[in-house]
Amino acid sequence: MSQVIVVASGKGGTGKTTVSTSLALALVRKNNRVLIIDCDSGMRGTDLMLGVTDRLVYDVSDVICGTCTYEDALYECTNAKGLYTLAAPISAEDEISPQVMKQFVNEHKKEYDYVIIDAPAGVGSGFETAAIAADRALIVVNTEPISIRGGINIRDKLLSMGIDNMRLVINRFDKERFLLNRLYDDLDQVIDTVSVQLIGLVPEDLRINALAQRGALATSWASSSVIFDSIVERLQGHNIPLTIKL
Repeated sequence: MSQVIVVASGKGGTGKTTVSTSLALALVRKNNRVLIIDCDSGMRGTDLMLGVTDRLVYDVSDVICGTCTYEDALYECTNAKGLYTLAAPISAEDEISPQVMKQFVNEHKKEYDYVIIDAPAGVGSGFETAAIAADRALIVVNTEPISIRGGINIRDKLLSMGIDNMRLVINRFDKERFLLNRLYDDLDQVIDTVSVQLIGLVPEDLRINALAQRGALATSWASSSVIFDSIVERLQGHNIPLTIKL
């Protein structure tokens, strides 16, 4: 049975789209068929990170409007067999309504083991469109007060939508910077503040950022890739210890 996972953050710059694409790639490495839908209208990025931009002609709004077929707008990642993406509209004015998106996802999710939905930052109308069809959610934060506050807003919005199966991803974590800033006593305080169970601690990785910007996430290995393999194991219910050392 397919799962629909929305990946969300309360503010921009947390690395949410990198988390979405890295998670999708980790799922494909375990022989899953995966669709990643970019719902960040006007700010799409998954096509860039997966290296399909040069082939891109249609986006998900074109399918909804009848400009093209679903298959026309579906792009397989050349270097990750079994991973497909639907791009977000390049214009925010073409944002899809929540009910239409829910119907669309429900119609096509049976073709995949997982559907990953990359939500726009914040809790505006675009977030509701991204989250409405989700079975579960990953909230992406950095260890900064504004990001944590945004994570709390996302948690509350998800709960108001009836989505209570959620997990926390602390992304771009730099131990030295965290200890130097002294904004929180420890990572447990970060987790307790958001009040969402932690599923992954992803270290700051300059290589993964560079690969993402070059559209090469699927072709090269970054040290954080193993973290996403562990996140997938936990999503699938396996008991993989998550140790936090400072």
